[in-house]
Amino acid sequence: MRFVITGEWSRNRLLQTIVVLYALYVIGLWVTNALLYFSKMSLTASSVIDYYLGSEERFLSPRSYQGLLEVSHFHLFAMGMLLLVLTHLILFVPLRNTTKAWLIVVPFLAAILDESGGWLVRFVSPHFAYLKIAGFLLLEASLAVLVIVSLWSVFAGSQQNYNGQSSRPVDEAGES
Repeated sequence: MRFVITGEWSRNRLLQTIVVLYALYVIGLWVTNALLYFSKMSLTASSVIDYYLGSEERFLSPRSYQGLLEVSHFHLFAMGMLLLVLTHLILFVPLRNTTKAWLIVVPFLAAILDESGGWLVRFVSPHFAYLKIAGFLLLEASLAVLVIVSLWSVFAGSQQNYNGQSSRPVDEAGES
């Protein structure tokens, strides 16, 4: 934490290495998330409805309560941990606090929309298919932005601390 507060993190190669390797790991997760989604459905409401409610033409059974519960159980934990780490990195990027707030809130909201969308399609109304699609797209986009901003922060080599202020020492006269 000291490295981030003092701005030294931009000069600490081990911390930078951790962030870069984690970003690469998240990129792999991002790609496989998209591949899994598109192996089951597309960006059309009808494909989402068929996946969750079943389709005789495509020989798909409706998703069961137990099946959705098992997927949600794992996703809620895993996505929570992923977002905790990614959004935590945003705290240390030299951006305005309002920008940071959006970069933190939107991914969590997107993950909730993505996860709840399937439940809502299956047990409330097929019209929620659009919510599922929007949640997926927003989640993928927000994860990409978080990774890009984290990598930008590492490679830009900013000398600002987590408040966006200069981390250069100030002399007694108050000058940098």
